[in-house]
Amino acid sequence: MTSMQPPEVEGSFRRVAIVGTGLIGTSIAMAATRAGCEVVGWDVEAPVLAAAAQSGALRPEASLAGAVADADLVVVATPISGAGTTVAAALRTAPGAVVTDVASVKGSVLADVHAAGAGREDLERFVPGHPMGGSERSGPEHASPSVVDGIVWVLTPTRDAADGHVASMERWVSLLGARPVRLDPERHDRLVAIVSHLPQVASTSLMGLAATEEADEPEILLLAAGGFRDMTRIASSHPAIWPDICLANRDAIVDALDTYLDELGRVRSIVADGDRDALLALLADARAARRNLPVGIPVEETLVELRIPVPDREGVIAEVTTLAARFGINIADLEIAHSLEGRAGVLVLVVAERNLDPFEAALLEHGYHVSRTPLP
Repeated sequence: MTSMQPPEVEGSFRRVAIVGTGLIGTSIAMAATRAGCEVVGWDVEAPVLAAAAQSGALRPEASLAGAVADADLVVVATPISGAGTTVAAALRTAPGAVVTDVASVKGSVLADVHAAGAGREDLERFVPGHPMGGSERSGPEHASPSVVDGIVWVLTPTRDAADGHVASMERWVSLLGARPVRLDPERHDRLVAIVSHLPQVASTSLMGLAATEEADEPEILLLAAGGFRDMTRIASSHPAIWPDICLANRDAIVDALDTYLDELGRVRSIVADGDRDALLALLADARAARRNLPVGIPVEETLVELRIPVPDREGVIAEVTTLAARFGINIADLEIAHSLEGRAGVLVLVVAERNLDPFEAALLEHGYHVSRTPLP
């Protein structure tokens, strides 16, 4: 370690190569640069690489070999269909580097790495990963280091992976501001089928249903309020990435769909039978489970929900969140509930109750009315 080396990267990877500079790759590059790493990048599409380089988060290279030369870590952030072969190429081309990937399905990537001829010694340096962050937007122009801030970053090492390399990846992920979590690859694929892939398919199906109904009921989308918008937000994701994901995790997604259809059938029976008590219990259980989703606030904190009616005008969210930052309020969750009557809505914040009074007072001074509800 030289005296010129930034102290933030002490004990971690110093030179990082990003292969694939779309939204996720460039966001990781930004977070790594912020942490003090030297970051280089390469993408098979020159315009995408050029756009990523404009962010200032990475130095572009003209080839894969040029990008991974002398790298301590190679992050493969290509589409899933080519991730495995790219990982294998990086392992061969950079024999001194740890290699990871960001694909949302691990089983298919591992199969492709093996099929590409990666040997045992290469696989010791491969630590598969999946940062659980992203956006319905795509492309490096929408990248931000905040994409990885506070997220769970799953690592799915195989038996071949060296323990030291896995530990190094965990330190680096933490350095970037994310939370490393180890999972078996098969278990990872089963769980993300439920919490990531199924929501995409369900959202897409619901949006398609409404669009089909619009042919006979042109007013239907005019009536789409906050609930419908929330459930269909991810239907606006770039469609090109999802066929490969669904095919790569086909069996787990089909199992998740079957379980979901069974649950919908149970709910249908409750509604059809007019069983109010069962319906209330179902809704209450789901609400409690939703409230128990992990948030970026210590579990010992008491959480409350703030509901703030806001006008639909430019800058209103920034105004509220800036006030929150001024008073040291950590926003664990944020939702916008749109209103059908006029240009207004309700901003819903989940925050810690501690030290909340000054923030509420400031909101009142700025003309906002606030209601506070304790969360279970």
